[in-house]
Amino acid sequence: MAAPPRQGEEQPRLQKVMVAVDESECSRYALEWALRNLAPTMATPLLLLTVQPHVPVGYVSAASFGAPLGTVPVAPELIKSMQDQQRQLTQALLDKAKGICAKHGVAVETIVEVGDAKEVVCEVAEKKKVDLLVLGSHSRGPIERLFLGSVSNYCVHHCKCPVLVVKKQG
Repeated sequence: MAAPPRQGEEQPRLQKVMVAVDESECSRYALEWALRNLAPTMATPLLLLTVQPHVPVGYVSAASFGAPLGTVPVAPELIKSMQDQQRQLTQALLDKAKGICAKHGVAVETIVEVGDAKEVVCEVAEKKKVDLLVLGSHSRGPIERLFLGSVSNYCVHHCKCPVLVVKKQG
């Protein structure tokens, strides 16, 4: 922790920090790391972002009308059920993250967006004028990264703010 400024010295500017969270252990670790190590320099509230994947509603809906022979149309109730389940999972994730922040005495603002995580994280960081983006690393191997992509790698190369990728030891 930095020493308090002496009389006549300028107060250091607090940083607007955003942590992107998902359901992974890596994400939880990154959040806790940020709270332990960056709290004295963070402006409040800490921004918590989670990105929901697109529920393929258009595809599912299109399959309901004019579905090829031999396919089963999807009922609108199923689409609504999928959306409701996604909302519940997202709320549980955010409640858990807010609880972690509360234990550290840090106020939070939660942001929920829908889309491709890597692109949305960069867009929100820019829109919110974030000073530092914190992400967890899933430690995927090169083959997995090739097929699944890496949100952290994309953000490091495309975000306009500094990006801190927290990798769990061990």
